[in-house]
Amino acid sequence: MRTAGALALALAVLPLGGAARPVPARVMSLNQCADQIVLALLPPSRIASVTWLSRDPESAVMARAAMRVGINHGQAEEVVRQKPDLVIAGTFTTPATRALLRKLGYPMIEVNEAASFDDIRAATRQIAAAVGERARGEVLIRHMDEELAALAREPVRPVRVAAWDGAGFSAMKGSLYGAVLGVAGAVNVADVPPAADHGEPDAEVLLAAAPDLLLQGAPGSRFPGLRDDVARHPLVRRYWADRMVTVKPTVYFCGTPFAADGARMLRQQIQAAAARPHAPLPFARTR
Repeated sequence: MRTAGALALALAVLPLGGAARPVPARVMSLNQCADQIVLALLPPSRIASVTWLSRDPESAVMARAAMRVGINHGQAEEVVRQKPDLVIAGTFTTPATRALLRKLGYPMIEVNEAASFDDIRAATRQIAAAVGERARGEVLIRHMDEELAALAREPVRPVRVAAWDGAGFSAMKGSLYGAVLGVAGAVNVADVPPAADHGEPDAEVLLAAAPDLLLQGAPGSRFPGLRDDVARHPLVRRYWADRMVTVKPTVYFCGTPFAADGARMLRQQIQAAAARPHAPLPFARTR
């Protein structure tokens, strides 16, 4: 397994700006997930700004690095003021902002949201090429692939889980969260009936699926709302109160080369929770 320390050393020995063509001296990212890759590839001196969201350690794996650079709120006015040589936008960046920046002639790339590890490789290579740091991008991808290979080699006890939040079942098939769960070695009940057949939150379907553990991630609003009625449904509190795993959003929120490290952390959490003694779920069918 390649450690984070080994990754940092591998990046440190690579020269910056190794591309033959001129590289952008000031890069501005308008997308929180692209922020993470930019911060991993470039020194602070080459980053005009990243989004303000990237300073939140709950959802941004590079939060400490983000504290060393400027921030933006995804507004075209900020781009005009900061005068970057390259703007990195995402599919969730406001279409009007992207259209205006194209009209004004700002060099810009648009990065798709990642829903798989292949998507992460593609996004990392796209950004690394645009900022002139292909070699450093490949180091990040190699770190991810080595961790994925290590996870695949290790035996793991299968544990049936449901990612359950204010919208009901999350981590559906085809999502990045679902991909991370698969690498973590969990059996995601959202992939199969009855949960796979229900897009709306339904506590009765949760009972029928009978997962061994519930995973709860990003906290919702601090103010009470209807989502709380789903996430903290009386049946959830009754049967899964001692079967709950709290998952940091950094594990599943953004598709970055650090997603494999998130899967490792999630595997450890799930296995530790599953090893604790639990009373059998009275409605679970024998498997």
